[in-house]
Amino acid sequence: MIEDYSYPNGLQLLSSWQSGDVKSRETMQGIFDAALLGEFDENFLTLAPSDEIHSTASVHMLALSILNDLYGVQSKEYYCTDPYRYVRANLTVGRLLGVKKLYMTWALYAFSCEAVGQKMMYPDKFPPGSDPDEPLINKENCFLLSTPDFDSGIPKIVDDILRVTEELTGMDPLLQISAPYSLAADIYGQEPLLADVVNDPEHVNKLLDHLADEILIPWIEHHLTVFPNGWVELSDASGSPFFIGPENCKSMSIRSIQRMDNGNLWNDRVFDCNYRGDHVANVAKKTRGSRRKPSRASNIAKVDLEELTDIKFSVCRKFMMRLEADKVDVSFYKNQSLTRNIPLTTGIGSAEVDRNSIENLDLAKTLLSTAAASYVSAIREVCEGIDLPKNNYVNEPWPSHLYFEDVNGETQFELVELILKEVYRQPKFKKKLSWHS
Repeated sequence: MIEDYSYPNGLQLLSSWQSGDVKSRETMQGIFDAALLGEFDENFLTLAPSDEIHSTASVHMLALSILNDLYGVQSKEYYCTDPYRYVRANLTVGRLLGVKKLYMTWALYAFSCEAVGQKMMYPDKFPPGSDPDEPLINKENCFLLSTPDFDSGIPKIVDDILRVTEELTGMDPLLQISAPYSLAADIYGQEPLLADVVNDPEHVNKLLDHLADEILIPWIEHHLTVFPNGWVELSDASGSPFFIGPENCKSMSIRSIQRMDNGNLWNDRVFDCNYRGDHVANVAKKTRGSRRKPSRASNIAKVDLEELTDIKFSVCRKFMMRLEADKVDVSFYKNQSLTRNIPLTTGIGSAEVDRNSIENLDLAKTLLSTAAASYVSAIREVCEGIDLPKNNYVNEPWPSHLYFEDVNGETQFELVELILKEVYRQPKFKKKLSWHS
């Protein structure tokens, strides 16, 4: 049944379901009834082809919207109770979207802070988040926070999801948790943390190191003990150049990761690929002569784009990531990938395909079609210009090639179809003798 909804049929079904079409909803019900009974498990073992460009997507929010509509499943139940339902729903959504590389995600920022005791909010139809009015720690007690039990609660829920994902797909398990700065932002509070970034940076670095030593490193080591073939993706949106400036990102956010495992990052099986806002490093040079000084918290004048890229590479050495929020031409990342002999991933931002954010759909189609063509061309040039393993990393669980950063119930699926058209129209790679085992 799921094979009948390969690209573009699945996307067209999602569009009809989203519009409220009764027949499409009945079709969706039949698909997910079968999926949750395990009828598509054999299909999930089929990985992306290694000889062509593929796409990846974070789909957990869309899967929640679908299960809520079809079965009344609410957020807490969805994320925390049944790993087989969770994994099968997410994998089925990936198949309907037409993305060939499976990528298992969850509400990682929420899970990370809930694991250490932060008070949470679980809306009925949306992912959880920390309660901003009741931060877990403050300046007086933050160093009392200790290592949680990784055999219960959220860490066990994550382990169960990863076991099922490995069982159903054969892919290496990928733990996704917050990096030190973003964890601090969620349990200390964004505003108090930013105030300390400006007024007490030494305290901020001590706090980040404490969170790394007491929470994140033990969690990483637990994961790699349970899953010796595992990977860890740290995420640090709050610690990105866009939010705290390139210099603070360098000296606080990324520094706190670089010190882990003496910089080895467990043979690079631990990485952070989502630092965003590279364009501010370019802005820095242009505004140095301005009379209007940047805030000390953003402190953007000391790190240029080349240095920022070097710093980001130090914590993500397996591939090069360009996110939509970077706002730097894809040619820069293509050249960086070729120079460093690593693959290129390019992101499609959530807002770019959000139906509530698009004022002119025809214009959006034109712009995204052009952008997608340039991204796919760059990805192809990199894949054919570097040394790649024969599997083209399709077994590795990280987001690769064309990456939809967030697909949810408000995504404009017509745009997703248009973007993926650029992926599907590509011929297979011309494999070179330099490809290695």
